[in-house]
Amino acid sequence: MRLPRWALWLSLALFWVTPAWGQSPPAAAGGPLTLEEAVDQSLKHNRLVRSAALEVTKAGHLLAAAATQRYPSFNLSILESKLLTPMDFRFNRGVFGTFPGIGPVPATDTTIGTPRRLTTYIYGNITQPLSQQYKIGIGLKLQEAVRDAAQEKLRAQRQATVSEVKRLYYGILQAESALAANDEALKFLRELDRLSERLVREQSAPKWENLEVKAKLARTEQDLLALRHVLATQKEQLNHVMGRNVLTAFSVAPVPEAAPLENDLEGARQRALRQRPEANESRLRTKQAEYDRRLKQAEYIPDVSLMVDYIRTFEYEVIPQNFAFAGLILTWEPFDWGRKRHQLAEKTEALAQARHLSKEAESQILIEVNSKFRQLQEARGQLKVTQMAQAATREKLREMMQKFKTGAALLKDLLQTEASLAEGNHAHQKALLAVWLTRAEYEKALGEDK
Repeated sequence: MRLPRWALWLSLALFWVTPAWGQSPPAAAGGPLTLEEAVDQSLKHNRLVRSAALEVTKAGHLLAAAATQRYPSFNLSILESKLLTPMDFRFNRGVFGTFPGIGPVPATDTTIGTPRRLTTYIYGNITQPLSQQYKIGIGLKLQEAVRDAAQEKLRAQRQATVSEVKRLYYGILQAESALAANDEALKFLRELDRLSERLVREQSAPKWENLEVKAKLARTEQDLLALRHVLATQKEQLNHVMGRNVLTAFSVAPVPEAAPLENDLEGARQRALRQRPEANESRLRTKQAEYDRRLKQAEYIPDVSLMVDYIRTFEYEVIPQNFAFAGLILTWEPFDWGRKRHQLAEKTEALAQARHLSKEAESQILIEVNSKFRQLQEARGQLKVTQMAQAATREKLREMMQKFKTGAALLKDLLQTEASLAEGNHAHQKALLAVWLTRAEYEKALGEDK
């Protein structure tokens, strides 16, 4: 059957449009993205943060599962089997005694055979641990320490993500600031290009001066293109860290000048020791080693449990079909050739090792805080130096341009001053980025979550 023309065109349209349905278009920009919004979104949607959060949830489930060991365990077994060898019950003559008027019971040797057919056994067991409650309690504390360590790893991942967001955000701000400075230089060079072309036409200046201006203009345009590429890459990376489509378009908001953080070094040290996940995790590893040693030491205690068993048999006519009994069961290994003693000694050494590593982590944290404290002070001082130098060179360039228009200055002096301003702008942008990045590293060294 031939399809109508309209059905053919509709099929072709659906063929071309359908593949785009599975693609998620970039979200539209809804305004400038602030640093606080970028941090909040990254903490909610970053994949590494969410993975670390799942580790905490998994540790919580393991802790809840370990807590069930305190309660009775119920076991039920059903066996369906068939005898491979005969199981006969033989009763000798008179084995049950000899009675007046009856004689020996049984009167003759008697054998009762068991048919080789399918037989069912049902076995039920209830066991309540008693002396093991002490070891179970230590194991629960050990599992709690493992869960807390997972939480500290989550905090460490959150802090690393926040630090990465700040680094990229500040890099975007620095790139945009550099773009603005290059735009300013580009406007100046275009104006200088028009002016030099006029002077060449009027034969007031040699042609090579205008060509030198054009070369400078081309280099500045190329630098501007490279800066735009760097900015695009940084925005894609920030989108990735935030856990969203890397093609999402956005702009950033300026970061206000925060109050200096390098005023109270002693308070910063104490805050870092209290907040840093590495310090807390090292202390938790010490607790784990301590609980592990206590758990190994508790193996010297015999295991005592209350037990109730029930057995039900079928197809047997000689033996009873129901058995039920209750009692205490003790399990103990009185002689182990020194195995537990050596294992306990190993746990003791591991505990001492964990304590040394905890002190080492605290020492490294203090060194890092002190170093970032000094670097931040230096970065702020360098920023003031570049700001003053930049302002002086900009004013010098303005005056030089006025003199050049009146013929009181040479083009080479003007270009040299413009190159000095470009270097000053670059030094200022570098110093500004250093302040932002060092501040982010200092906050991370303090263990700040945001």
